[in-house]
Amino acid sequence: MALAYMLKHRGFPGRLPGTDFQFTLRRANPKGATEITRRERRSDRRAPDKRADEAFFKALWETFGEEPFERGNLDAGRLSWFFGREVIPATDPFDPADYEAMLKIDMRSARQSFPAIVGE
Repeated sequence: MALAYMLKHRGFPGRLPGTDFQFTLRRANPKGATEITRRERRSDRRAPDKRADEAFFKALWETFGEEPFERGNLDAGRLSWFFGREVIPATDPFDPADYEAMLKIDMRSARQSFPAIVGE
């Protein structure tokens, strides 16, 4: 079985420092990429979860800005908290289970959710 190609985003933080909140993968899953699915962020989430959200989104913004980016080694679980809101498909058709899938930041949603990071 051939290994799946997975771009590694050099310089992107691997996790939230001092926690087990993972941001990136070390290696591709030989069975294929985990599908990105939309997860709802509720207002009553715990403070550590909110810090992880902010840190991950800040890393996305500082690394990619408004430019489309390849999913690569970004963690599917972490991306799923943003998918369909702040992070949207950059191509049509879009395969949510592909390491090479292209994503982009939705500026309107990002400004509403993270104005301190993106600006208004």
